[in-house]
Amino acid sequence: MDVRKKWVPINTEIHEKPKFKCEICDKMFNRRGHLKQHMGIHTREKSFKCELCDQTFNQSGGLKQHIRIHTGEKPFKCKVCDQMFSQSGNLKRHMMIHTGEKPFKCEMCSKMFTRRGHLNDHLRIHTGEKPFKCEVCDKMFNRQGHLKGHMGIHTGEKPFKCELCDQMFDHSGGLKLHMSKHTGEKPFKCEVCNKMFNWRGNLKQHRRIHTGEKAFKCEVCDKMFNQSGVLKQHMSIHTGNKQFKCELCDKMFNYSGGLRQHMKIHTEEKPFKCEVCSKMFNEIRILKQHMRIHTGEQPFKCEVCDKMFHYPRSLKLHMIIHTGEKPFKCEVCNKMFNQNGVLKQHMRIHTGEKPFKCVVCGKRFNQSRLLRLHMRIHTGEKLSKCEVCDKMFSQNRSLKQHMFIHTGEKRFKCEICNKMFNNIGHLKEHIRIHTGEKPFKCEVCDKMFNQRGHLKLHMEIHTVKKNI
Repeated sequence: MDVRKKWVPINTEIHEKPKFKCEICDKMFNRRGHLKQHMGIHTREKSFKCELCDQTFNQSGGLKQHIRIHTGEKPFKCKVCDQMFSQSGNLKRHMMIHTGEKPFKCEMCSKMFTRRGHLNDHLRIHTGEKPFKCEVCDKMFNRQGHLKGHMGIHTGEKPFKCELCDQMFDHSGGLKLHMSKHTGEKPFKCEVCNKMFNWRGNLKQHRRIHTGEKAFKCEVCDKMFNQSGVLKQHMSIHTGNKQFKCELCDKMFNYSGGLRQHMKIHTEEKPFKCEVCSKMFNEIRILKQHMRIHTGEQPFKCEVCDKMFHYPRSLKLHMIIHTGEKPFKCEVCNKMFNQNGVLKQHMRIHTGEKPFKCVVCGKRFNQSRLLRLHMRIHTGEKLSKCEVCDKMFSQNRSLKQHMFIHTGEKRFKCEICNKMFNNIGHLKEHIRIHTGEKPFKCEVCDKMFNQRGHLKLHMEIHTVKKNI
């Protein structure tokens, strides 16, 4: 049967308008013309054609709305903010911004949305569905917009141009976000701490700091994250995948941000300056952390002993003191360490590696910290002052040891003879009296000594003889 003839008038009571019923979907119409237009949905007939671009439509209303793209006509005005729209449906959706209405609810997490399409997009987070496939590299996406943006990688097409600096972008969202750098506009405000953001997504991520929400879970180790991007970076730990390579030194990175930061080592670029001490940094994040030295801010608190820290990493390292955890093992001597970095430093004892070289005297060190301390010998820099006698020290550790002179405190005890010392180095030298160890050898006469100072005094004998 011809689907176009499947409509019939229905007799109704007197004074009622006749009703026209679609025999395919049972929808009712009070005008024959409306039913005819509706039948185009089933027949897929598109009898209304745009004379400007030849696009066809199955309803005259669809054509009328389309024509406004060419004419620029926007007849529907928002009574609140005066924004204009080409379609009444777009105005209705816009009004929800002002009313706060969100009629579409996710049955899994109760999140509310203003549009059904946004809800459908959101549901794919729970289902894991990614119906949009890149025909070039087979990568899957849960939103068509994300696929379109991704295609710019393959085509190299960047159709969106900033009119101020001519920078090009492959999607409109990137351009909008970029424009806020020029305007300085930050329209999104955190209601908890009043911090402002130029992008709604950044505000959403920030709010999780206050709520503690961690919605993204690693399926391998069950660790939770508050950002999907951080989860992706974390996954490379399990997969070992490092797809970003430095073209100068071949070092590999598991995310592009790590590579960008690394490149500043080669370029020596440090664009971020501390306004207090003029020190330069290659990352704004490190500058912000550095500023806490000047402000004295210590926002990270240990819940066990109430000690405060400048940085979250410092707190994490500190917590190992309470837990006693030492997960990093030396494969040579089986010594355990609480930090991977400390293990790497320890390994240089076995390998003899000393990668840090003094540019003044050529002396080499196995730790960058030791090199920095050594450089103060050449610069004469002494940052630590004794508040009792005003003596200056190049190392904070040396100041602490010096303070024992004023306090008379002797914390280090010899387990053999019970003698007390205010310096662990002095205790170690003393222990050699009991053990008979003499680790310092004269290269001229092979005489051995238990203290480096004694060797230096001895060397003067050879120097005097040589001069005679």
